Amino acid sequence: MPEKETLRRAQADRRAGKSPSTQAGEFVREEIHHVREGEHGARSAEQAVAIGLSKARRSGVDLPAPPASASESTRRSARSARRRAGSRKRPSAKRSRASMRRLKREPRGTASRKSLSRQAKTAARRRSKQSRSAAARKAARTRKRTRRAAAQ
Repeated sequence: MPEKETLRRAQADRRAGKSPSTQAGEFVREEIHHVREGEHGARSAEQAVAIGLSKARRSGVDLPAPPASASESTRRSARSARRRAGSRKRPSAKRSRASMRRLKREPRGTASRKSLSRQAKTAARRRSKQSRSAAARKAARTRKRTRRAAAQ
């Protein structure tokens, strides 16, 4: 269950008209903090991010399903999480306990600055040159817009 503060931040992002990925970022951030604080571990930085995205989907963030490169079971679980988002059905206590016990055995170093940086770089490398430069142009545009608003 996400913390109240995380839900509040994500809802604020939604009201501000920010993209679903920005809203989901709050859940990913919370998950990274959980690993860093030692609440549980993760096998890799990707797993920590995936857990955060899963929480976001269950909380009703309108995230698309994972890309075609993801396994069929991952795509299926993401689709069902989006469908169940409004129902708030409690997860099975036995399954919840089992997955938490499993995560507690995983390493904590996967949420370090170094490993997150490595993950971001490899994720960026998978994108095309056009996609990366388009994102940079958009960032520059929105940066200018926010600076102009702040200046007035």
